[in-house]
Amino acid sequence: MTGGGRGLGRAMVLGLEAAGARVIATAAREAAEVEAVAAESVNGHITPMIADVAREEDCDRVVAMARERFGRLDILVNNAARGMKYVSERFLSEPTRFWEAHPEVWRMVIDTNVTGPFLMARAAVPGMIAAGHGPIINITMNHSTMRRRGFSPYGPSKAALESETIIWAQDLEGTGVTVNALLPGGPTATGMIPEGLAQEARSNLLDPTIIVPPLLWLASEASSGVTGRRLDASRWQREVSASEAAAKSMADAGWTVG
Repeated sequence: MTGGGRGLGRAMVLGLEAAGARVIATAAREAAEVEAVAAESVNGHITPMIADVAREEDCDRVVAMARERFGRLDILVNNAARGMKYVSERFLSEPTRFWEAHPEVWRMVIDTNVTGPFLMARAAVPGMIAAGHGPIINITMNHSTMRRRGFSPYGPSKAALESETIIWAQDLEGTGVTVNALLPGGPTATGMIPEGLAQEARSNLLDPTIIVPPLLWLASEASSGVTGRRLDASRWQREVSASEAAAKSMADAGWTVG
């Protein structure tokens, strides 16, 4: 689990571990955050690790650590991301026009959100292909946010991740390795939300744990053969079976034509 120290990442790490998985939770710099998540472990199966997904050698090191500790790598969740707060703390109220974004910030967001998943998947896939299975889960967002004014470079980065998802799914066809996208389905209470957001607006944010049920389904044998799709956690219905909930929350990854 990349970006496993807070928000969606923390919720997913704890959800996977509670379901019986042994998890490596990475953070680019904030060791205290992933260590705190590991301290919340129910079974002692969370390993915190500092690794920057924008660095090829760090991605290789994460995969090597999983194989050393667990004997194999079954699941990759590409969650690490840089958001709009790096462009401006006022991005929700004062949209930044694309030419006003600093090139260094643009590169940092793209390196983390687009190149990072590529490097992690590139490191993980050979072992998964050899094993004949392995879900890769890319954490994305609503298509409307990808089109939202003032959301460069975050919106373009997630649009690219959607493209990566559908292309990689086709590249891996017949290997047993699947690639799908997963999104919470709306603004979520994570570290990407600026601290100054009004309490009234904050009360409408989704809880990060909303993403856990569809994550567990995608990580399970029940989703075997499902690839190139995107699951919207806000549409997941807990009162029906997991297979029904998945069907109701699923669509093709990428963009619908027509």
